[in-house]
Amino acid sequence: MTDSCLIIAGEQSGEDHAMTFFKELKKLCPDTKFFGVGGDKLKSYDVDLIYHLKDFSSMGITEVLKKLPFYFSAMDKVLDEVDRLSCKSAILVDFQGFNLKLAQKLKKRGVKVLYYVAPQAWAWKAYRARAIEKSVHTLFTILPFEKEWFQKRGVKKIKAVKHPLAVEYADQLNRLRQKSSQELKSRKPRILLLPGSRNSEVELMLPVFLEAIKLIEDKFSIEIGIVKTNHVKEENYSDCKESFKEFYANELIDACDWADLCIATSGTVTLATGLFSLPTVVSYKLNMINEFILKLIINYKGAVSLTNIIHEKMIFPEYLHYEADRYNLSKEIIKWIEDHAYYDATVHELGRTLELLSGDDFNVANYMAEVINDKK
Repeated sequence: MTDSCLIIAGEQSGEDHAMTFFKELKKLCPDTKFFGVGGDKLKSYDVDLIYHLKDFSSMGITEVLKKLPFYFSAMDKVLDEVDRLSCKSAILVDFQGFNLKLAQKLKKRGVKVLYYVAPQAWAWKAYRARAIEKSVHTLFTILPFEKEWFQKRGVKKIKAVKHPLAVEYADQLNRLRQKSSQELKSRKPRILLLPGSRNSEVELMLPVFLEAIKLIEDKFSIEIGIVKTNHVKEENYSDCKESFKEFYANELIDACDWADLCIATSGTVTLATGLFSLPTVVSYKLNMINEFILKLIINYKGAVSLTNIIHEKMIFPEYLHYEADRYNLSKEIIKWIEDHAYYDATVHELGRTLELLSGDDFNVANYMAEVINDKK
């Protein structure tokens, strides 16, 4: 029987992370059948998808609760396939709510679990470190402080990797233009909108972004760009003007290179804007029920955007929940446009982002291939 390996990438960012090693891994494991959850990128490398990620991801606690029956059914279906194929290895990418429970069930079946992108247990649910130690063969961390944090809580086998975005964009980062306030003086400022990669995010955040743009346009003549996602309904972008410069998710590098300033929904993309030295206002909203539940169960008070977490300071202004309104978002953009020294200082600080993303000296694909081939 052909060897098999499960891979679960339940969100777009997870699939993007997986693609930083998967192409090489496929070459190292040519006879291994990969199956599981992912998107079009993994499918293009012959991963047999049980579920497509567009049907898998969810946002907010209430949306997750509504989909619980689906997730229970999906887990059963995934485990049935694991049993049918006598699968002995699995790569679980982020998506912690589902993947941590799945890891525990896989461990009982004797499956070696490679957990790529450690769950943010340091922000909430620190007890998850114990569950990881019991169920995971190797944990891969991507933030500078995470390896030590998990080690102190009993997780023994940890590999620190350079953040997948730093790997994915390594070549392009060397070719990007150096942003400067001089450009803001010589032409119209260019503002990029990154409203999110899910329908629910775009529905909630884009109207606020557009209201903020109106306030900025009352003071300045500007150019506006927006990054769209293919699996977000086009109707959710219907209020955007025809004059907006449109980019799609696979053109993020070009979009960040074009822009001088950015308004973004919190997520992995806010590390991308940090790497591209693009001053960004970070925002996030939940509906009232989600916000109430979140406040009850999470005590974390630190930064939410990865750029701020990595720099250990608030370089990007953050406005969450009720503070994420048009006035707060617009005032930060206006401050950067008006205060050229502040703009240049922000760009200079962001220039250190890449060097802060370090990892152990090893090859991720080689290590995974050795586990899959039962050599580790």
